[in-house]
Amino acid sequence: MRVYLTRRLPGESQRRLEQALSVDTWPEPVPPPREELLRGLAEADGMLCLLTDQVDALLLEMAPRLRVISVMAVGYNNVDVPAATRRGILVTHTPGVLTETTADLAFALILAISRRIVEGDRFTRSGNWQTWDPSLLLGRDVHGAVLGLAGFGRIAQAVARRARGFDMTILYHDTRRLPVEEVSLGTEFVSLPELLSRSDFVSLHVPLTPATRGMIGEAELALMRPDAFLINTARGEVVDEAALYRALASGRLAGAGLDVYAREPVDAAHPLLTLDNVVALPHVGSATRATRVRMADLAVDNLLAGLSGTRPPHPVNPEVLGG
Repeated sequence: MRVYLTRRLPGESQRRLEQALSVDTWPEPVPPPREELLRGLAEADGMLCLLTDQVDALLLEMAPRLRVISVMAVGYNNVDVPAATRRGILVTHTPGVLTETTADLAFALILAISRRIVEGDRFTRSGNWQTWDPSLLLGRDVHGAVLGLAGFGRIAQAVARRARGFDMTILYHDTRRLPVEEVSLGTEFVSLPELLSRSDFVSLHVPLTPATRGMIGEAELALMRPDAFLINTARGEVVDEAALYRALASGRLAGAGLDVYAREPVDAAHPLLTLDNVVALPHVGSATRATRVRMADLAVDNLLAGLSGTRPPHPVNPEVLGG
């Protein structure tokens, strides 16, 4: 059997795959172009891809042998799952292994934007620091503040655990109430408008779906207090970036910490990147060596299991397995 990889994998996972199957790997650090995907999948039984690789219905039609798509990510909105399901193609993903690492990054953004860490670093390097000044780079306390978690899955709950160490009041909103986790983490379930209006920090942790696309827009941002901050480590399309820019540039919102964008890589000329009250990262939520190796290992486990006809650890559309 043949598999196509859209990037080289860290750790020993690449070698493990190459020992078991015939592997064709795109060697560049940037996503393979459409023509390369068509070529690579023409005779592939399996595919291991990233969120940056768009796998749509037309591409699937041009891959007659394809049986398994292993996505090395928690999200899988880059794959047309209904189209894959219709063709009997199993789709898998890698949840769980990046929970704690991504939660670390979300909390790092909370600290960085509230305490003006990036601004302070630039100020120090520029040579502008002349003396201790009681008014220099005044930020916002994190300890004792109100944290609102929009979405309350694994990563949001891990952020809540960190917030307890800062004695924060923790609000959450989700499509359903989670009473057990609510009690164990000391959180309060509220509506989204209440969460936005009460929180000092709003951290987004929802998957990208038709319901969540653009869920934070002009009206929602207007509910947030002028001294509040928005943190997004979920998906860029969840936020109306033009509305966010207007809120930040006009002072209607204090700041934002972003790891994801509507289009990635984000254009260096993007208006949000011109603002000092934005900390912008290049989608590195899971970017520690240990976590990326675990993600690659799990993606390979999913792929090998699916191709062998056994149930993989994390199927997205298990109905194609039958039984």
